[in-house]
Amino acid sequence: MTDVFREKRGVADIAAAVKSDSFLMASVSGILRNEALDAIADALISGKDAIFAANKADIDAGMRSNLPEPLLKRLKFDEQKLHDSVEGIKGLIALPDPLFQKILERELDEGLLLQQVTCPIGVIGVIFESRPDALIQIASLCLKSGNCAILKGGSEAVGTNRVLFDLIHKAGVKSGVPEGFLTLIETRADTQELLACHDSIDLLIPRGSNEFVRHIMNNSSIPVMGHSDGICHIYADKDLDVDKAISVIYDAKTQYVAACNAAETLLVHREAAEKLLPPLYKKLSDGGVAVRGCAETRAFIPAAPASDDDFTTEYLDFIISVKIVNSLDEAISHINSYGSHHTDCILTEDPEAAERFMLLVDSAGVYQNCSTRFADGFRYGFGAEVGISTGKLHARGPVGLAGLVTYKFKLYGHGQIVGDYADGKSVFRFRDIL
Repeated sequence: MTDVFREKRGVADIAAAVKSDSFLMASVSGILRNEALDAIADALISGKDAIFAANKADIDAGMRSNLPEPLLKRLKFDEQKLHDSVEGIKGLIALPDPLFQKILERELDEGLLLQQVTCPIGVIGVIFESRPDALIQIASLCLKSGNCAILKGGSEAVGTNRVLFDLIHKAGVKSGVPEGFLTLIETRADTQELLACHDSIDLLIPRGSNEFVRHIMNNSSIPVMGHSDGICHIYADKDLDVDKAISVIYDAKTQYVAACNAAETLLVHREAAEKLLPPLYKKLSDGGVAVRGCAETRAFIPAAPASDDDFTTEYLDFIISVKIVNSLDEAISHINSYGSHHTDCILTEDPEAAERFMLLVDSAGVYQNCSTRFADGFRYGFGAEVGISTGKLHARGPVGLAGLVTYKFKLYGHGQIVGDYADGKSVFRFRDIL
């Protein structure tokens, strides 16, 4: 366990203590929350030597245990990751306060005023993969949105996560936010205990494999928000710009292959195959990408054979599967059947085709002529993200501040009673103010 509430007996007691602090956290002013974020950014910069030393130890341990290359890439936390994390925090500070915002203000009758106002969700449990920078993003987003967070990172990053947590927690508490604003748990047993804390945890956000997310959903009554696989598609339409298409596909596949928004499958309209596939194959091959294609694809390029499993696989590696389709509608059907509803893109100069694609593809992000790697809270201007949601309730796509708040209704009256409205003595005179 971490130093937070160490005197408590177990995860259930820790979660209960955090829940108690969440009510205090909900009242912390936006000014104080921003001051805490600023202090956290300074603490990360000041503590970078300790962070890098812990991260090197984690990477060395991962290499000794033959951790897969994509996980090692996610695990790495260097000067660039630190810079990006600090910039993300500064971006959050600059964003408007998501709390205490009026969504609706309506006079129900004279002297009877209804307001719908944003407020924190409360206590959020986030179980995430081996990326240490995810801890910083999640902690800062939850702090900005007035939520308390209980975090469980990947065991591969245990040392880096401990150092990051200590720096963030000490800076936050010193700034005046409640001690329970951030808690770190570390073991698999802790995670199982956390799943049973339905009285204390308001929302779970798991980030991991499809199997892992299903396990969380099947073993907890706490609401779950998140996504599992990121099987992202690019559809190359017949009316595309070849140079533009090659650039977008290459970036979507290679810019960071270990990310959930990297492209895994390319669908090519039959009429575009001859002009697109040969130069694209050379670009991908020169970049170290292994191409697996259907039989028709292999008539144009010397790709390896693709199996049915390839079109349901999140590679997280320098591999892409390619399939020839006969029409836009066939591409849409394939994406809706084989995809993970994460992020999918059409490459076309035909605006009508683009709009049809965006209307009918059932994904959190639908793009035209740009890389799927843009599916990111920081790149959307959210400051950062706690994850990507492929569900359709509450939040969808990169989950930033807006996805971490809910609302309450406030009704201000002067002694009004429902009986007067039921018997006709009084009548509602709805008038929207906001």
